[in-house]
Order: sequence, then C-alpha cells, then structure tokens
Amino acid sequence: MTNLAFQRKKFPHLTDEEFRFMLQQEEGRERLRDKLPTLVEQDDWWFPPRLACEQCSSEQTAAYKAEQIRPQTGCAGVPACYPTSDADRPLSTLNSQLSTLIDLTGGYGIDSFYLSAFANEAHYVEQDPELCRIAAHNFALTRPHLQVHNTTAEEFLCTLPEANNVLIYLDPARRDTHGGKVFRIEDCTPNIIDLLPLLQQKSTVLMIKLSPMLDITAALRSLGEGWQVHVVAVRNEVKELLFVHHSQPSTLNPQLSFITAANYTHDHWQTLTFTLQQEQSAQVAYWNPQDTPRYLYEPNAAILKATAFRFVSEHFHLAKLAPSTHLYAADSLQPDFPGRVWEVLSPLTSSMLKHLPEDIREQGASILTRNYPLTADQLRKKLKLKDSTTQTIIGARVAEKPTLFWARKI
Repeated sequence: MTNLAFQRKKFPHLTDEEFRFMLQQEEGRERLRDKLPTLVEQDDWWFPPRLACEQCSSEQTAAYKAEQIRPQTGCAGVPACYPTSDADRPLSTLNSQLSTLIDLTGGYGIDSFYLSAFANEAHYVEQDPELCRIAAHNFALTRPHLQVHNTTAEEFLCTLPEANNVLIYLDPARRDTHGGKVFRIEDCTPNIIDLLPLLQQKSTVLMIKLSPMLDITAALRSLGEGWQVHVVAVRNEVKELLFVHHSQPSTLNPQLSFITAANYTHDHWQTLTFTLQQEQSAQVAYWNPQDTPRYLYEPNAAILKATAFRFVSEHFHLAKLAPSTHLYAADSLQPDFPGRVWEVLSPLTSSMLKHLPEDIREQGASILTRNYPLTADQLRKKLKLKDSTTQTIIGARVAEKPTLFWARKI
C-alpha cells in the first residue's frame, strides 16, 4: 500500500479524490484481513477510513450478536439470553422472524449487516455521509432490504412509532470532542442514559455495545433493572460488552442481572452464564497450601472480566488458591473448563530454585504470575530462563504464601 501511494502518475485517469479512495481501499483491505476475513474476499466490497476500520466489530463478534436474535433456535454453543425456560428467552421468543432492526449508530455497518439477516425490515442510521455512501454500496450487494439514513440517532429515534417486535441496536462513540477515549456510559455519544426512556419505549429488545473497559456493576447501576450482560471475547481478549434489555413481560425476577461470559476460541464459543446473585452467594473452597494440586486452572478473559470468581469455584468444583488469586486447583481434570489448564509437574522450592531441574534449564519455560510479588519479566530475569511453550513456571499466592509451580499446559 505504501508503494502504491507513491505511484500517482500511473493513474492519470483518476481524480485526486478517486486516487485517495483507491488508497483507502487498499489500506482497509489489509487492515481488516484478519478482522473481516469473509467480507475482505467479497468482490467489490468497499472499505472505510482508518478510524472506522479500527472501531468496527469483527466478524466473530458481529455474528455472536446476530445469533442472539436467530428465530426460534439458538446458536450452537451460545446459550439463550436467559438459561431457564423457552418462554423466558428475550430474543429467541420474538416472532418467527424479527420484524424490524434499527442500528442507530451504523458506523462501518458490520453489525447492521449481520443483525439484518434475521429482520424483515432493517435501518442503518449514521450521521457521517461518507460512511453512509460506503454502507449503501455494500448493503446493495447482499442486504438490499437494509435502508441507509444519513441522520443522527436522536433525530431518527423521534420519528419511530411505538415498538412492535423491534430490535434497536446502539454502539455509541467512545471518544470525546478532542478524540480521547471515554469509558463511562454518560460520556458516550449519543448519551444512552438521557435517551434510555425513549429507547425502551420504542424497542422490544434494546441491545447496547459498550467498552470492554467499562465496570459492569457501575453500568448496571446507571442503566437500572432487567438487563442481561454479555462479555464477548475473541481468543482470550475481551472485545466488547453487550447490554440487552427486553421490554416484553417475563416470569423472571426483573432484579436479576444475568451475565454471559463468551470467549471465541478454536472455532467455537466457550460460554458461562450466571447471575450477580449467584456469584455473591456461591460457596468458595480454598486450596490447602500444604498440598500440591495436580491441576491448575485459569478462567478465560471473559469470565475474569465478568468477575465470576466465586461462581467458578462452586460450579466447577475447584478450590481457589487465595481470595485475590484468580487461579484454581484440583486433583481431577475438567476437560471442558473454559480457560487454560496446566498439569502440575512439581512445586519449585527454594532449594530447587538454586539448582533448577535440568529439563527447565535446557528447555526454558513460559512465565505466568498471578498475585505474586514479582512480575513475569522480573521472575524470568531472576531465574535466567529462555522462553518456551513446552512448559510453564507459574507464580501465585497460595493462601498468603508466594509459591512457584512447574507445570505443563494441557
């Protein structure tokens, strides 16, 4: 792409504006090759400016949202919104096909594109005219029913009638007027809190995408009761938080907040659903520091972000190493555990650190520290070990004692 930028003279038939757009297409294709692999390969698909490329959803996260509104059937590997009875599933109990989708913050349109697959009528709303032009071109290829509206979310929302099987989706801008990142709901554009009464009045289901840096408990205090939260991670990196509100009556206690931690890895979703009340009431077992566990477990990033620290212990019958150490231990293997698992080869005592086993000295090890006095880099420097993927040195507090384990990842 850099070389092409210096070859302006080879394209005399293009205006400067057309040439810049061609460069934008080449840059966008390269930037989004991993994020949108299917769409990148589609003929005549257009790409937006750099900032929109950075902010758009990936195919995996957009498809996850769409699977939440798949008619009647849920997504394989993705739980329904409320894991009780079919009657309490707020999205899958919409009509056989969603009547209307409205994306009030269209952006590049990836979420609109995926969500509209299950809607009879769909609307993309965006105030940037260039993004609207690109979206209109792309939607014409495979989503002709997805209408483009060049206006603000607030203006379009005021024109809507009362909700009738309508999903409203928002991904508010998380930057201030100076381009700096913001994380509180109140600081996003549009202001969700100010619009919330009208959004709930005009929607059957309201779905809001927010920053992965957001404090979930604080957000629920701002939004009120009756929300379900999805913590969505891809390959152990949290990408977004989804807050879903369903206006139809439910037999569920509206004060319950269901949280689903979803992590996409190895071409499938690992999921765990719980309530804040279950987390608070869960009984936690703690590992006896006098014993050496056979297996160590670390929940994936989505579960850690969801702060299901107590629930994980009770649900998977694992013992926590310490109250502030989010590693778990057991003498039995949990093959379907949603996270990383190691088999402990041996604890590393003080005497062993002075004369490390030959296998460690020769092969090296990856280093992991959790609630340990040294960082991973500091511990590696102290042990003078090269990096290796075949074995791991894990530093953690067990009860109040800093402890090292020599382990092999399963």
